[in-house]
Amino acid sequence: MSDYKHLLIHSYQGVQTITMNRPEKRNALCPLLVEELVTALDQAAACECEVVILTGAGSAFCAGLDMDNLATMHALTLEDARKDSERMAKLLLAIYRFPKPMIASVNGPAMAGGMALATLCDFTYATPEARFAYTEVRLGYIPAIVATFLSRQMGEKRTRELLLSGRILKAEEALRMGLVSRVVPAGELRAEVTALAQMLRLNSPQAMKTVKHLLTQSNAAQLEAEIEAAIQANAEQHSSEDFREGVRAFFERRKADWPSRHAAAV
Repeated sequence: MSDYKHLLIHSYQGVQTITMNRPEKRNALCPLLVEELVTALDQAAACECEVVILTGAGSAFCAGLDMDNLATMHALTLEDARKDSERMAKLLLAIYRFPKPMIASVNGPAMAGGMALATLCDFTYATPEARFAYTEVRLGYIPAIVATFLSRQMGEKRTRELLLSGRILKAEEALRMGLVSRVVPAGELRAEVTALAQMLRLNSPQAMKTVKHLLTQSNAAQLEAEIEAAIQANAEQHSSEDFREGVRAFFERRKADWPSRHAAAV
């Protein structure tokens, strides 16, 4: 098993737990963490474990993009911006197509890309304190890649609502929308997730793998085309004036003055 800088891997009784381990950053996604998650999932798919649990160290599940990376993203070339988007798409596809049952144990906020990690798992157990949101539009960015998955989970109307508003969902509302499987008191989360994992181990691994394959392959060609379009849209948005202004406004702690609004008024 690889040595990881930002992950903890623990295996017990047929269950492998992958813990994002950047608590000082609320497990925010930097390029290395994204790459390590892809590698860990590849290894978990090939090893003898039967169920995988994904969680975060500390008080958050995953706060989304690391803001230290955000500060330089607007300066990326189109080629580098595309590579950045491809990296995230690879991770989301790895979760979506993972051949074994996968449980997200959401112990705190799951924001932007962190929400995608949590809700793409087969089961999402969350504490009442957990919060979920796709906040990209508040920064002049676009959640293009996650949109391809979210519309399949929720339908287009609710996808539009979440992605255009950027509003924050409490765990109970995410449960009602079907994005969360169960809301569990914080003190019981680990035990409940462990019980679910052991229950899944009573099922046929081959049958569960086949079910997952059928669900993910029924629209594989369309999904690939949509993700390719989303990667390109994300890459191009990196160089937009609205994104530049959104980043500046975030770090200057002020309300954004969107250039596109002034352009439209001309």
